[in-house]
Amino acid sequence: MEQEIRWLLEEKYKGKLTPQAKKDIAKLKKGEHVDYLIGWKPFLNCAIDLRYKPLIPRVETEYWAEKAVQDVSTANFPGALPHPAGWGPTRLRKIRSASIACLDMFAGSGCIGITVLKNVPYAHVDFADNNRKFLRQVQLNARINSIAKRRYSVILSDIFSGIRGKYDYIFANPPYLAESKRKKVQKSVLEQEPHGALFGGKDGLKYISLFLRQSKEFLAKKGVIYLEFDSFQKKEIEKLLKKFGYTTWQFYKDQYGKWRFAVIR
Repeated sequence: MEQEIRWLLEEKYKGKLTPQAKKDIAKLKKGEHVDYLIGWKPFLNCAIDLRYKPLIPRVETEYWAEKAVQDVSTANFPGALPHPAGWGPTRLRKIRSASIACLDMFAGSGCIGITVLKNVPYAHVDFADNNRKFLRQVQLNARINSIAKRRYSVILSDIFSGIRGKYDYIFANPPYLAESKRKKVQKSVLEQEPHGALFGGKDGLKYISLFLRQSKEFLAKKGVIYLEFDSFQKKEIEKLLKKFGYTTWQFYKDQYGKWRFAVIR
């Protein structure tokens, strides 16, 4: 608790114990999440605002998002030329005839797609979510991180219901917590974070299955999917990949040594 109080004071009040800071400390002691109280969270080199109470970005997601950014930045799709040595983003923008098309599915705060846009100047990202409030959150985070409006779109979509295009990259951090493991979830998460962004049915695979069933239809040639999941779901996800006709994938562990994401090609 002392560390969280110190973090709150430093990040929101510049170290000063103001009357409002005291009120926030009281909320913190009652269980309100420190990230919601501060109002934003760093995510790689981006600032992710949380005022609409989306799912709080996790460091495990940040871990694979960094790898995804590296992948996108060296992609070799039509219109996505390889990096000539010594050429910076400005010159690269001028010579590229097309953007790399990306989809941030289950976007929430938009942290994944915003990070891609911030670090890959020739990427375009569509953000999809079934919650209008979170789409407003995405637009706000794009503005905070100085992302031009022409470089992204927000789409109200129940998984792929509102999606029409094809994408070079699809990033998905779906609700994957198993209802059967609800008792193991932290109290603050259950009480404050959006359940619709957390739970994926009894085994946590409801939305992962629906996503994988449809996502191939929206992948461009040589397209890539990044999919986050819970470590115990790895075997079942592999069965789903085979069931839905995927041929190439690889599973990766997070920074804590737990199976956390798949790259599907």
